[in-house]
Amino acid sequence: MLFNAPKIDFAAIYSAGKMLEFNSLFESSIASVSNYGCTACRGGPDAEESAGGNKIVLMRHGVFCRHFGSTVVTSDVNQVSFFSVSSSYRVSHPADCGDRGTVLSVSQKVLNDVIREFEPSIDEHPTEPFPFSSGPCSTRTFYQHHELVAALENLPVHSQCSLWVDEKIMILVEEVLRGAYQHYSPSPTRRRPMTRKKHAELVESAKSFVAGHFAESLTLDEIADAVETSPFHLSRIFRAQTGTPVYRYLRHLRLRTSLEMLAAGADDLTTLALDLGFSSHSHFSDSFRSEFGLSPSEVRENLTRKLVGEMSKNLEVGSLDLR
Repeated sequence: MLFNAPKIDFAAIYSAGKMLEFNSLFESSIASVSNYGCTACRGGPDAEESAGGNKIVLMRHGVFCRHFGSTVVTSDVNQVSFFSVSSSYRVSHPADCGDRGTVLSVSQKVLNDVIREFEPSIDEHPTEPFPFSSGPCSTRTFYQHHELVAALENLPVHSQCSLWVDEKIMILVEEVLRGAYQHYSPSPTRRRPMTRKKHAELVESAKSFVAGHFAESLTLDEIADAVETSPFHLSRIFRAQTGTPVYRYLRHLRLRTSLEMLAAGADDLTTLALDLGFSSHSHFSDSFRSEFGLSPSEVRENLTRKLVGEMSKNLEVGSLDLR
């Protein structure tokens, strides 16, 4: 078992200026957790690649896009990304901020046991577990993710912790899969396949644009112009596809990015607020407290495993999703 491990299983991949680093945090007989960081600048898509396994990625910073032929899927802190061993894709970056996050890998048997709860037919295609490339990341999931990473980075090495970590991973995997299956369950509204495809492409383009410009003072009209549609059409389709309005999606990007920056040591809250696109320190603080139940200064001074756990518990009586 690896727990609170140094930088082992380290990989660096250079491709068109891209560098990936992996840091293994935990490994047991059924699951593993790794941090990853990518320093890629705006550009791509790069050469075709594959995940090398069935993996679930939860992001803490940045944005990247996966290209499956003509289909583009945007990944940022508001999504959970699913990588299937059988799929290949190309990666591009719509912004210069790179991306960081956590990679969860679960043994095929255990993963299929979890999926069977949502898709009984999994035994007919056991090596192709994910029928989707991404899913929503609720506020609850976002903090379960942070709680797990904070624990792995800060708890002392102790073999008895393995059971706790394995169970936390199982809870998190079940949570993200439930969210994805609920999100992609058949809608009572029937649309032609081509219409659904165009709507999905429009929303992915909008998500990519917003993630690449989230610190700017964006308007609905500007976003609609960028994806070549009308503001009304974008607003309606975006809500239908993601379950949240564009403005709230943008706010989640800013607030979730701020948490990562606070954890990294950002100490000037006014500068942080302005850099992330908030109009003032008070606007940022009010939004942060409304979202997470604590002020940025409280998080900055006490960002520990215990506090993250308390923040996670606060969500039990608060809003648990993006809606």
